[in-house]
Amino acid sequence: MSAKTADKIATGVIVFITGLIALALIGLLGYILFRGLGHISWHFLTSPPETIRKGGGIGPQLFNSLFLLVLTMVITVPLGIGAGIYMSEYAKAGKITSAIRLVVEVLSSFPSIIVGLFGLLVIVNKFNLGFSLLSGALALTIFNLPLMVRITEQGLRSVPVQQKEASLALGISKWKTIRSVQLPIALPIVLSGSILAAGRIFGEAAALLFTAGMSSPRLDFSDWNPLHSDSPLNPMRPAETLAVHIWKVNSEGLAPDATQIAAGASAVLIITVLLFNLGARALGRYMHNKFTASK
Repeated sequence: MSAKTADKIATGVIVFITGLIALALIGLLGYILFRGLGHISWHFLTSPPETIRKGGGIGPQLFNSLFLLVLTMVITVPLGIGAGIYMSEYAKAGKITSAIRLVVEVLSSFPSIIVGLFGLLVIVNKFNLGFSLLSGALALTIFNLPLMVRITEQGLRSVPVQQKEASLALGISKWKTIRSVQLPIALPIVLSGSILAAGRIFGEAAALLFTAGMSSPRLDFSDWNPLHSDSPLNPMRPAETLAVHIWKVNSEGLAPDATQIAAGASAVLIITVLLFNLGARALGRYMHNKFTASK
């Protein structure tokens, strides 16, 4: 068999496998959207759920998911960027650096249920934070921190060495070079990675079952004082997210329209995650074009 024939066969096999994966993904997404889009309405998106009666919505759960996302990213992004800067610019080759990289890799491969159990034992019980949004945010920070560290490190390493050396040659300090030269260049990659991490947060359920809780108190959306127990912005209250609500509705199924609620909530979740991924690509492309045009 000639090399040309072998190359064609290998290319055909790869294209075939890729097509099968794409078809499976499109079929799965299409099935979920087909079952759920018809149940989505403004009432469904804003009204509270019903336990045993028909006609409930996902309003509090949708808000909880968005609030938890913001709270998690407020914690994850500064820590991830800081650790990525250290690993890229300050960490020297050695046993300590190798151990840190090993820990980051191990954390990135942890099943989310393990992170949830760790959060239950340490964050919820040991530190007495209870089932709360803050407990869920801290658990998801552990889950997403390795991703942010790797993304920041790769973004900084992608900066041309000549630009870094030119800044240092002008007498600019290393930290100011990182802050004023390298980070702006790496910003498209960091932003895209942050949005992708946010999409992962929105769809997470297993880790939140043991940290944020499986119930949500009645919220007073006219009270935005985070110190009040019934305020939507109180980070110390339990909060059932959209992904947890889908699991709960499918497992309990007490409401007469439980199947329709689960289908509609699943469609909302899929659409939101798709928007996050498309937003990451669009934002990264915009930032790259803007940077290229300014050079």
